[in-house]
Amino acid sequence: MDEIDESLQEYERAAWARRAATTWLQAFEAALASRDAARIGALFHADSHWRDVLAFTWTYASAAGRDAIAARLAAGQATTAARGFHLPPGRRPPRQVTRLGTPSIEAIFAFATAEGRGAGLLRLSPAENGEGMQAWLLSTTLEALEGHEERIGANRPSGAAYSRNFGGDNWADMRRKAAAYEDREPAVLVIGAAQAGLSIAARLNQLGVDTLVVEQWPRIGDSWRRRYHSLALHNSIHLNHLPYMEFPPTWPKYIPKDMLGNWFEFYADAMEINCWTGTEFTRGAWDEDTRSWTAWLKRADGSERVVRPRHLVFANGVSSYPMVPDLPGLDEFAGQVIHSEGFDSGAAWAGKRALILGTGSSANDIALDLHSHGVHTTLIQRGSTTVVSIDPSARLNEAVWDEGGLLEDCDLIVSSAPPPLIVRNYRAVAQRMQELDREMIDGLRRIGFKHDMGEDQAGHQMKYFRRGGGYNLDAGSSALLIKGELGLLQYDRIERFTAAGARLTDGTVVPADLIVLATGYYPQQELVRRALGDAMAARIGPVWGLGEDGELNNMYRRTPQQGAWFIAGGLSQCRINSKYLALQIKAMELGRLGPA
Repeated sequence: MDEIDESLQEYERAAWARRAATTWLQAFEAALASRDAARIGALFHADSHWRDVLAFTWTYASAAGRDAIAARLAAGQATTAARGFHLPPGRRPPRQVTRLGTPSIEAIFAFATAEGRGAGLLRLSPAENGEGMQAWLLSTTLEALEGHEERIGANRPSGAAYSRNFGGDNWADMRRKAAAYEDREPAVLVIGAAQAGLSIAARLNQLGVDTLVVEQWPRIGDSWRRRYHSLALHNSIHLNHLPYMEFPPTWPKYIPKDMLGNWFEFYADAMEINCWTGTEFTRGAWDEDTRSWTAWLKRADGSERVVRPRHLVFANGVSSYPMVPDLPGLDEFAGQVIHSEGFDSGAAWAGKRALILGTGSSANDIALDLHSHGVHTTLIQRGSTTVVSIDPSARLNEAVWDEGGLLEDCDLIVSSAPPPLIVRNYRAVAQRMQELDREMIDGLRRIGFKHDMGEDQAGHQMKYFRRGGGYNLDAGSSALLIKGELGLLQYDRIERFTAAGARLTDGTVVPADLIVLATGYYPQQELVRRALGDAMAARIGPVWGLGEDGELNNMYRRTPQQGAWFIAGGLSQCRINSKYLALQIKAMELGRLGPA
C-alpha cells in the first residue's frame, strides 16, 4: 500500500505541476499578445530573470527584474510575434525541483515565432500575494528557422542523388567532389577541426550551408593526439557528446585524448564534413564591396589556395599562441626549455630534474607524468590558484546532466541561466567544493601553496569564463605536493635562471635538466591580430572573457565585423552554442538577419 500511495502522490504532484505550467503559459501568451507591459509583468516575481537566445533579440540577452523583463518582452513582441506556447510531448514534463534554494515548478515549453520554432524553460514559485504562481525564471530560445529545419530524423535526405545511380557518381564520388571545391566557393570557412570546428560544421551541414573546415595538422584529431601522453578529459563523458552523435555506451567515463582524437576523425567522416587537413589559414581580408572574405590557405605541400567565403568562423580554441614569458636568465639555461604545448612524455627524463613554471591543470598533469617516470619534479607557483578535486567536487558542475533524460533537455536547462544566476550558482557550488576538498586545501596551504576560490568566491568555472585559466582540476598531484613527493617553489623566491637551474634570492640553486613553461596562451584576439591585422582586431575587440552584459565577449554571436565569428570552449559548450551560431549564419544567408 505504501508503494501505491507514493505512486499516487507522485502522479498528483506531476499533474499539479503540469496544470500550473499550462495555466501560466496561457496567461503569458495572452499578455504577450496584448503587448501590455503591466499585464506581462504581473506574471513575474519582482526579483525575476529572463534570458533570450535569438528568439526575441537575435543575440544572447538577459534582463533582471519584473519591470525590465516586461518592457523588453512587450517591445520585442512586435517583431517576434511569439505564440502557441505549450508543453511539448516527448520532452521532460513539468516537475517540482529546487534550484538555487528555491522550490519551484520547472517546465520545458515550446512556441512559435515569426521566424521559426522556439523552446524555453520556465520556473514558477508561489505568487507574492499568495494567489497562483509567478515566474522567477524564463528563457526563450530560437531552435529552428521556418522552412529551413535541420535535415535530421523525418527531415533527413532521401539519398536519391546517389542511390542506385548506375553509371553515375556514387556517394564516395560525390563526397570527393564536394570536398575539393573546384567549382565553387564555400559559404563558410571554419578554422580548426577539434570540438568547436566540427560542431559548427555539422550544424551548418544540416542547415544546408556549404562549409569548409581547415585543420593545420595532418589528421583530424591531431590537436588532441599531440597533447601530453597521459591526458584524459577532466569531466564526464555524458556531458561531452558532439551534436547528433553520442559516444558509445561502452566508453570510459573520462575519455583519453587519443580515443577522443580518433572519434573526431570518425565523426567528421560520418557527418560528411568537408575538411582539408595539413592546411593552415595564414591571413584574411574583408572586401566591403562583395561582403566576403579573401582567405589565404597554405597546404602541406607548400602550395597556396585562396578561397572567398562570406563567413569566417574561428574555432581554434579559447587561447591562441603559446605565451612564453621573458624570464631573467632563462636564455642561459643549459638544459631544455619547452612550452607545455610541446610536452609529450616524461619517459626521456627519467632520473633527472624538472622545473614546471605554473600551477594550473596542464602544469599539474605534466608534473604527474614526470613523477611517474621517476623525474624529480618541482612546481613553481607564480599566482594564487584554485584547486578542485575532479571527483567529487568538479562533478558538481555536471549536476543537470546527472539528472538524466534527453541531452537536448539538459542542454536547454543549462543554457537558460542568465549571467547573474550563473554567478550565484557557481558561488554556491564553490562553497560546497571547499567543504568537500577541505582536507586537500588545508594541506596545500600548510606547505605554502597559494589557494583561492576566484573572484566573488565563484570558483574555477567562472575563472575559466573570465580569464581561461588559473585553476587545477586535481588528478592526484595535490596529494604528492602535500607529501613532498612533488616540490613546490614560489616564484618570488627566484632571483634569476642560470645554466644550472633556478638561483634563489638566498643564493642557493635549484638544479634542473628540464624547464616546462606551463604559462598559458595569448587570448584569441592575438590570433585575430596576426591573421586579420591590427585594425580588424581592434574593430572586433576582446574575444572570450566576460563583457558588461555578463556574456562571453564576441562568442557564438555576431561581432562588430560582419562575417567574423568565434566558437570555443569545452565539448558541451560547443555542442550547445554551435546550434545558435549556425542559426545566425543561416539567417544571414537567407537575408533574415543583418550585421550586428
